Amino acid sequence: MILKTERLVLTEFTIKDAAFFFELVNDPSWIEFIGDRNVKTIQDAENYLRNKIIPSYHKNSFGFYLVSIKKDNTSIGMSGIIDRDGLEHIDVGYAFLPKYWGKGYAFESTRAVLDYAKDELNINPIVAITDIDNIKSIHLLERLGLQFDKIIQISGEPKNCRLFITQ
Repeated sequence: MILKTERLVLTEFTIKDAAFFFELVNDPSWIEFIGDRNVKTIQDAENYLRNKIIPSYHKNSFGFYLVSIKKDNTSIGMSGIIDRDGLEHIDVGYAFLPKYWGKGYAFESTRAVLDYAKDELNINPIVAITDIDNIKSIHLLERLGLQFDKIIQISGEPKNCRLFITQ
């Protein structure tokens, strides 16, 4: 599955994306707001992609997608939907390397994912979770049209998070 926007291309992750994935999940902002996924080597990144990211495409026909800039194919982040344990509804999520923040890429890619989920997969409602202190993510979810619902604790996660839901 490939989604295209004005500036971006979203594709399924492959094992070949392990080096980028390693960089993304080890960025300090990822660790602060999403959590340490214990990906300490490129081999760990390959295993994470192989065991956690890629199976969702086959099991659910959706997942997290690699986001690249259309004009030069630079990998900049990820955006997608997953069936997360502990949530009643399908969850939208995103993460980008900090040097690509503030350029509208998260909004553009996640808007495309939400439209695809609603229009093509007939998924409604969709939820999102974010760290209770991640103000930028909270504002982005609100701009995307999601509404704050409540504070929740996801099993296996150390901190509470804010739950948002589409209307």
